Amino acid sequence: MQFITPKKYKMILSNMDYLPGKDIQEQFWIVNGSTVRSKNVGRDFMAGLKNIFWWELKWYTELLNESRKEAIARMVSEAEELGANAILNIRFSTSSVSAWAAEIYVYGTAVKV
Repeated sequence: MQFITPKKYKMILSNMDYLPGKDIQEQFWIVNGSTVRSKNVGRDFMAGLKNIFWWELKWYTELLNESRKEAIARMVSEAEELGANAILNIRFSTSSVSAWAAEIYVYGTAVKV
């Protein structure tokens, strides 16, 4: 089985709690990353109109994708500081911080394989 990791990371990222064919040498701690992004009122109005017609809200899709990437980068940085080379059991969470902002949160277990 081959593990695919974005080229910019030297870290193995997995949503599984183990890596087939790899042994965990050391388990560190839970690592996390997050970002809080605010919405744009003008775009919210247009999004409301698009929502009526079931169109994709591309601006929000791009915002969430960018936010997830930033949260992952922060989690990876924390794991690297611990000396880990993999993060297992990765999970995402999104929550509303206020009427105009949302948090993207990602966490997992830092390990050395």
